[in-house]
Order: sequence, then structure tokens, then C-alpha cells
Amino acid sequence: MASSPRSVLGVRALNRATLDRQLLLSRSAMSAYDAVAHLLGLQAQNVKPPYYQLYARLAGFRPGELGRLMEERDVVRMVTMRSTIHTHTASDALMVRPLVQAARDREVGYFRKGLAGVDLGVLAERARRFVEEEPRTMGEIREELLRQWPGADPQSLSVAARCLLPLVQVTPRGVWGRSGQVRLTTLETWVGQSPREEPEGIDAVVLRYLGAFGPASVKDMQTWAGITRLREAFERLRPRLVTFRDENGVELFDLPDAPRPDPDTPAPPRFLPEFDNLLLSHADRTRVVPPEFKGLNAHGNQSRCVLMVDGFLGGVWAGGAGGVTVELFREVTGAVEEEIAAEGEAMLAAMGEGPGKVRFGSIRG
Repeated sequence: MASSPRSVLGVRALNRATLDRQLLLSRSAMSAYDAVAHLLGLQAQNVKPPYYQLYARLAGFRPGELGRLMEERDVVRMVTMRSTIHTHTASDALMVRPLVQAARDREVGYFRKGLAGVDLGVLAERARRFVEEEPRTMGEIREELLRQWPGADPQSLSVAARCLLPLVQVTPRGVWGRSGQVRLTTLETWVGQSPREEPEGIDAVVLRYLGAFGPASVKDMQTWAGITRLREAFERLRPRLVTFRDENGVELFDLPDAPRPDPDTPAPPRFLPEFDNLLLSHADRTRVVPPEFKGLNAHGNQSRCVLMVDGFLGGVWAGGAGGVTVELFREVTGAVEEEIAAEGEAMLAAMGEGPGKVRFGSIRG
């Protein structure tokens, strides 16, 4: 059946709905813990981004709030979706990791030449015992495994251990204002619980994904999760969901009572760090990245810190001595420039990186 005009969501409608779910239309009064749970994790390839992600989304957020959650083991850093490090609540880590395990197993297969003669079951058990004695660096894990398989490729052994086991980065790594090597132990050892043998079903995760990133297509969620074959779950849930079409005719699913604000709702400027999931969790990213700016939020394979203007990618920013430098992708009014400067200066003060100024110019590299 063809979609009626009302069931078609334009780019701005999708943008405002997504920003609302992402707590970016106005800052939320949620706690840091509740926000990490609502967002189903924060991309955390680097140490600081999760803190900046929460600052952009929460009223009154200060880095110490997330730091304490990490030290108390209520929040953890580990490899989950898309084989990248995410900051999750401990509860969600116990749920999400088993759901993406099949993808991590396939990843090991890409390194099979370097693992010739290696029994993966034995490798997993040996690595588990080693890291559960005390947290270890990846170099130490690799050396331990090379003792048993000296002819194996060292990198392949590291990848196998990282993929086969639910390894978390223990504190002080990841705690704001502190430093430390990446040391790893199993999720079970760190939080004192084991992943459920029958983890929460994918249907429940679909509903939570839509709550944080919807309206969305099946391919959108597959992009976010880094897994495939989710169509069956969406079809099971269809009676509980509402559907729309985007302007290209792609079917979008959503929760019936989820917010879908007016497309003309104001969206304030927001400074987001590199690898923010807002820009990584849909197959079609035009809801937040204008086609003419595609690729400008990255330099090679390195994501850049981005500035959202009127809800869309509008520039990039970089920190430096005495403040941040902003490179805008298009001209803005003086009033908008003042809003951007005020937001950036408030961010620097709140994150303890200031006082500092926002400069408008060109960012090299």
C-alpha cells in the first residue's frame, strides 16, 4: 500500500525526532547513568568523548559524575557494537555483548591465516584465566598466548582474545582527569555478574534503539549494531510499532508514543566530540549530515569533533591553547555565531578546560 502524504517524514522531521531522542533539542535533567542507558551506550574509542557527549545532552553535567560511575563499576568501557569501544552501563554491557558475539566470532575468522593450528576454545580459556588473575595489558595477553602458540601471528592472537572474551578496560583508564594504561579483565570479574545465558531478546533492543535513534529503518539499526538479519525482529514487532516512509520511500519504524517534534522546532548549536553515535547510527545519515557536507566530519579514517548548527552538521572544531577553533561549513548570522560562541565557552568552563574563547577560522588537517 502506498504511503499517504502524512506518513512521509521529510529530512527536517527526521532530524528533529532524532535530536529529541538524543537529548539534543534541549538538555535533559536525566542522571549520567540514566542517559548512558537511554542512549544504549556512548562511542568511546578515545577517553574524553563520552564526557563531551553527556555535557551536550545533560543539564548541569560535570565530568566527575561519569567518572564516579566508572570507578564504582556501574559503567564500563568495552568492545561491543561495530567492534568499537563503547561506554555502557554494566547492565547493558551484560545484555549487549552476547547479542553481538556472533559478529565478533566472524571477525576472528578474518584472521584465520594467522591462527593456523590454534584451538580457539583453548585460547579463550587460557586468556580468560590469565586476565582474571589480575587485569593485563594487551601486550601481556599476547605474550602469554605466544608461549603456547609461538608460530601464530601476534596480532591475530590479540584480535582473537578481544573478540572471544568480553573484556573491559579497568579503571583508572577512562576516568576524567586520571591516566592509565589499557588493562583488561573479563566483564564478569569486573562487575561480579555473568552475561545471562539467555540474554534479553533482540526485540527488546530494537525497541530501545528506536527510543534513542528512531524513526529508523532495519538497515539503520543494522548499521548501529554492526549486525545483520534484523528484519525478522522488526516484523515480529510490527503490530506494536507505527511506520512511516522517508522521502526516498524507505520504510521507517517507530514507537507509537515516541516524540516527533514539529520540523520547525528550534535546535540550539551543540559541540559534539569525535565518533558521536548521532552521526554513526543510521545507514542514511542525511537526517543529520547534509549531502554537500558528507565526509567533512572525518579526516581520513579519523572522525573530527563536530558542530551541529540548526540540528545538522555545520562545522568542525578543535581544542587548543586558550579555547577552541571552529570551522563553519557555511555562513551563519551574527546571532547564530554568538550562540555558538556562548555554547563553546560554557562547555570549556563546565569541562574544566577553560576559561577560553571560541575562535572562528580554518582548522588544518
